Parts: sequence; C-alpha cells; structure tokens
Amino acid sequence: MSDDVVLVERRGAVQVVTINRPQARNALDAAVARGVADAVDELDADDDLRAGVLTGAGGFFSAGMDLKAFLRGETPAIAGRGLCGITRTPPRKPLIAAVEGGALAGGFELVLACDLVVAGRTARFGVPEVKRSLVAAGGAALLLPERVPRALALELLLTGEPVDAERAAAVGLVNRAVDDGTALDAAVELAGVVAANGPLAVAATKAIVQSAPSWAPQEIWDRQDEIVGPVFASEDAREGSAAFAERRPPVWRGR
Repeated sequence: MSDDVVLVERRGAVQVVTINRPQARNALDAAVARGVADAVDELDADDDLRAGVLTGAGGFFSAGMDLKAFLRGETPAIAGRGLCGITRTPPRKPLIAAVEGGALAGGFELVLACDLVVAGRTARFGVPEVKRSLVAAGGAALLLPERVPRALALELLLTGEPVDAERAAAVGLVNRAVDDGTALDAAVELAGVVAANGPLAVAATKAIVQSAPSWAPQEIWDRQDEIVGPVFASEDAREGSAAFAERRPPVWRGR
C-alpha cells in the first residue's frame, strides 16, 4: 500500500478515490481532505472521467475526523467547500460511495455527500458525535433527514448508535448491499453503468435533483428548462437518437 493518504486510480471512465490511512481507520485529517478535494476536482475537469467512486483502504470506509489532528488544530474541512471539499460543494459528476466496515461520524457525512451507496452487508453507518458532546455539523444533521425518514434520522443523530447496511438499504440510504469485500467492485460496476450514459444528460439530471428542493414551486419548470434546454440541443442528444435508430453504441463527445 502506498504511503499517500489518498490514492487515485482510473478504471476506464471511472475514477476510484481511496482514503488510505488504514492504521487510523481512515480518519480524516487536513492531508486527506486536500487529497479528496483535488481528486474530485480532477473528476469534474477531465472529460474522459464520467463518474467517481469513493472508498477506504483496509476494509473500513472512514471513522470520521481525526480527533488527534483536531487537537493539534487541524481540520478536514476545505474553506467554503465543507468536509474533504465535497459535503457543501459535491462534484458535478456522479459520485458513488463503496463502504466496507464502517462509515462513522465524518465518514458517514462523506457518504451522504455521495449520490449512490454500495455497502458490504455488515458495514455500519452512524453519527456518534453526541456521545462526545459534538454535533454532526459536516452535513449529517442537514442531509440525513432528506435521505431517510425523519424519525430514523433523529434516532441516528440523537442516540449516536449505528445501523447496519441491511437496515440502511431497507430505508433507502444504501442502494445495494453486497457480500462483504465486494463493495468496491460492485460500486465500480454501477459507476460504469452511469458512465456509459450521455455525460451532459447525467450532469444535468444530477443538477436538477440537487437544486430542485430550493426552487420555489412556481419556478420549478422554468428552472428545469434552463438546465435541460442545452442538453436537448446538444450534439450528444442527436447522437443518442441516431445510435438508437442505427442499433449501435453511442459515441459521446460531451457537446
């Protein structure tokens, strides 16, 4: 295993970002934050990359903020961008969490910043901040009630007790619960399915889903039209229709 605290690799059109501090259960410090932020910036900037996967090394996703680093004055937040640069400003392209072992505290908040979640069946998800007289301010208190029923969100936030992947899948937090040790491969496979689709359409769809809750009811259709109009007028839209008619795989150009 490399000494780098964040590893980045490419699997076709999929970028895989691995938090690489297994000796510390992939706890988040300033170096990890910068590594993840730089990786997702590359994801969005590179036209050859269509989707990303975020995971942790050593069979554990992340135990959250490195409290020893916190006591030294470090923070895993990027100014204006949130935890690891993704909780306040997630990437434009789809990001999938591949979770083994545990995603706890800030680690869970990174999961909530992702669009889809694949997890090993015994993986655990939790926000234990209240047990340390802290608040899950990296996104869980804001985002968790949007992802699961409010009562379950409050249970997790107020008790600090985790839930396993099977329960998380039952309430819609996890998209796919898979055999332990296979979450990364399953997430890359899912990312590949996403990456095969028209990149303009995928990015526009994510933008609508993210933005629509903040739109006033009387403006939602107009705001959506602003986003989808350029997609329907694009070369890729014509290519998608032509490829369907000609029964061949489409060749996307992102324009």
